[in-house]
Amino acid sequence: MIGGGTGLPVILKALHKKNADITAIVTVADDGGSSGVIRDYINVVPPGDIRNVLVALSNMAPIYKRIFQYRFISTDQFFSGHAIGNLIIAALSEMNDNGIFNAVQELSRMMDVEGHVYPAANEPLVLNAQFSDGSVLAGESEISAAEKTIERAWVSGSDGAPPRAVDEVIAAIMDADQIVLGPGSLFTSILPNLMISNLGAAVCQTSAEVIYICNIMTQKGETEHFTDADHVRVLNRHMGKQFIDTVLVNTEPVPADYMDHQKYGEYLYQVKHDFKGLREQGCRVISNNFLELRDHGVFHNGNQVVDELLRLTGRPLSWFDGEFN
Repeated sequence: MIGGGTGLPVILKALHKKNADITAIVTVADDGGSSGVIRDYINVVPPGDIRNVLVALSNMAPIYKRIFQYRFISTDQFFSGHAIGNLIIAALSEMNDNGIFNAVQELSRMMDVEGHVYPAANEPLVLNAQFSDGSVLAGESEISAAEKTIERAWVSGSDGAPPRAVDEVIAAIMDADQIVLGPGSLFTSILPNLMISNLGAAVCQTSAEVIYICNIMTQKGETEHFTDADHVRVLNRHMGKQFIDTVLVNTEPVPADYMDHQKYGEYLYQVKHDFKGLREQGCRVISNNFLELRDHGVFHNGNQVVDELLRLTGRPLSWFDGEFN
């Protein structure tokens, strides 16, 4: 799976319950919240998305996961709002001379992670965007806050050189049975990974089925008024080809007035469907009820999505429950 944000761990947590060989490739272009503050203080890859993925795939006891995820509520100027796991990842990055990739592998062993967690690059990246009015901004949080129509996104390394994914990331993509993109913010969680040149090329060249889990809601400052076909058009345009094989689309309506838009202010309206537009881009469309409503928010139902992903492998679902092992 390739992505970042809050949607990726939901699917990974459900996959973790199954007999699936999982590799999560996680964005390193986040510059908001605790991750952004740590990145400003210490020149390390932003740890937040990596932290959540590690917890989703960890076999540690629940109490240790809660400690790792604990976020300080102190009024201390530095620690307030920071998750303990973010600080641990930052510390391991400083201790490891070979970058964040090896640090995350070491932490994966410490946390008894089942599967692989790979940072998309071995250095912190900067997300850049050009808007429809021709203006350009750098930084994920700045881009989202601009509330303009994004025409093009790309990433740059800290030294100005084009970023590269490490060999293990490319090998995982080429050896996979499925490449799953999302769910997650189109421009700030998914595209930053694909814009790493050798990573994006590998996704286009692999013989694996490339599956896109379309977002349920449009997102302020990113995908306002987008249909599901618009999401795929953006991905295809950035990669220069129609590379998405299958799209998972939620068709269950979100009840009116259910969502708390103060709490989830970045999400606007339910994504509209354009099945004709998807098919014109060569996509197989799988539509179903993938909706989970909780805490007055709208989420993907991880179990429903994972069942569909496993069906696409051609194996019976019972195989993943260990019946054939």
